[in-house]
Amino acid sequence: MIFTHRLRIVNLLLFIIFSTAVVGLALVHTPAVAAGMVPAEKSYKEVKGRYNRFMADRKQWGDRRSWEKLARDFDALARHYPASKRADDALYLAGGLYLSLYNYSGWSSDLQQAAKRYKMLLKNYSSSRLADDALFNLGVVALKSHDKLKAKKYWQRLLKDYPKSDMRERAKAALQDIANPSSYRQRSSGKSSTPPRKRPRVTKAKFRQKSGRKQEVYFNSRSRRQKGKRRGLARVLDLRHWSSPTYTRLVIDLSHEADFSKGILKDKHNSKKTKSIYINLKDCYIPEVSREVPINDGILQRVKVSQFNSHTVRAVIHVADIDHYKIFALSHPPRIVIDVIGGGYRKARQRYRKPAAKSGGRKNAPTLSLAQQLGLGVGTIVIDAGHGGKDPGALSPGGGREKDVVLDISRRLSKILQQRLKCRVIMTRKRDHFIPLEERTVIANTRKADLFVSIHANASHNRRAHGVATYFLNLSTDREAMELAALENSTSTKNIGQLQSILNDLMQNSKIKESSRLASCVQRNLVTKLRQNYKNVKNLGVKQAPFYVLIGAQMPSVLVEVSFISNKMESKRLATAAYRQKIAEGLADGIQRYIDDIKLSGN
Repeated sequence: MIFTHRLRIVNLLLFIIFSTAVVGLALVHTPAVAAGMVPAEKSYKEVKGRYNRFMADRKQWGDRRSWEKLARDFDALARHYPASKRADDALYLAGGLYLSLYNYSGWSSDLQQAAKRYKMLLKNYSSSRLADDALFNLGVVALKSHDKLKAKKYWQRLLKDYPKSDMRERAKAALQDIANPSSYRQRSSGKSSTPPRKRPRVTKAKFRQKSGRKQEVYFNSRSRRQKGKRRGLARVLDLRHWSSPTYTRLVIDLSHEADFSKGILKDKHNSKKTKSIYINLKDCYIPEVSREVPINDGILQRVKVSQFNSHTVRAVIHVADIDHYKIFALSHPPRIVIDVIGGGYRKARQRYRKPAAKSGGRKNAPTLSLAQQLGLGVGTIVIDAGHGGKDPGALSPGGGREKDVVLDISRRLSKILQQRLKCRVIMTRKRDHFIPLEERTVIANTRKADLFVSIHANASHNRRAHGVATYFLNLSTDREAMELAALENSTSTKNIGQLQSILNDLMQNSKIKESSRLASCVQRNLVTKLRQNYKNVKNLGVKQAPFYVLIGAQMPSVLVEVSFISNKMESKRLATAAYRQKIAEGLADGIQRYIDDIKLSGN
């Protein structure tokens, strides 16, 4: 009994000691944690206060920078205090700012920024009370991006993952609207006892009259007069740009095609120097005040797009150092492309001319290419798998898709080149997703590639047409080459004719010669490799055409039509892994032969 009593006393003492230690630890750490949360709460209240004042003052809505500043402040809060209870609120409000800004700007990039923050909230704070709201808004973003299928998936996911969400009824109504658009028209027609309140969409644009005086005009979506003016006008959707040391490409995306005029403004202190380039887009409007994008790449300084008058949008490109430029339009989707060559490119050409001039006096001197004269090697190769994503390319009689065939060949070619040459190989796309034509060449330029090879499968209305052809960029009068270029460029033969007018200023003879040499090596070795295992492999030869995907490339570049996917025999071959492997090996043989020729003649 005595022993049992003593044991109870010892246990009681141990319990008291342990409890005291736990309470002590809590007293030590709780204030620190609380103190850590105070800055987050304080910062959130400060930013949220400015947010509330901003949303209540419509006069500030015309200034894009105010929207972006608030969004950045919310982003900073979520980044600095990720464990706080305000991080999810900050991400949700930042996403809401960009979603609201889209209603005034119409820029697709604003939708992308909104989606980015909603997705981050779902990923990091899936149990947040705002997760279901973020999921619903992702559906709204997808719908505004004209992707009904993705919107439907988001709302269906909301119903499945958040059965008690207060957004369920809205998600159900949204899904019903997609399935039966007439239901939405009935609800919004005014027959309902409580029709939805429409907020006026106001955008301010500045333009100059002939007198030179600046005026401000406010466009109200409720104004019948302004609606009449904007009906039929093309809307400026987005502004994109890419830079390399000697080359910059700008793209202005439009809702539909529009005419344009262009001009330059000279420096008042130096009449030979261009200060800025301007483009007037006729019958266009921009939904926001203006959009200014800083570039500062040594070639261009910045670009500003704004409303010049009620039916004209003006883009002003402020120049740093350029050699020449060209502006042209493309369709599907409609866009204006501005290609600018920097002054550094002109200086490089002058340096490259010197080695060639030394051998000019010898009668029988061998004709060496620019790469051979300089003894240049090849360290980086860019492989471009044509089409992808929403663009399937040409289809075979059996339903095969060009985008899948060329992606598989590109992967095989990349692997072979890395093993053989030990060089750096970059693929413009490694999976099935869409890349616009104007971005593919830019990838090669910005990665400082030495070679650019674009891989495609041919197609023709003549189902008997078959064979292999390799193209390089140049002017063309061949009807079939023009039709193929129009097909690959997603445009018309008429636009192809207009496109050729820009090539003289964007191509140099040395690059044409190098591309021609590369095309010859690739074509010869590809045909040889295929004929080793297959009959009736027709050699269509090396051709030239104005392929847009090759325009602006600052390295030897070719486009290979590996076979006709529209031909029954060749489409069956393309469907087999063995044939695609032989194509990849033939392409690798051609590239290796070109590199070996350079090394042999250059050193």
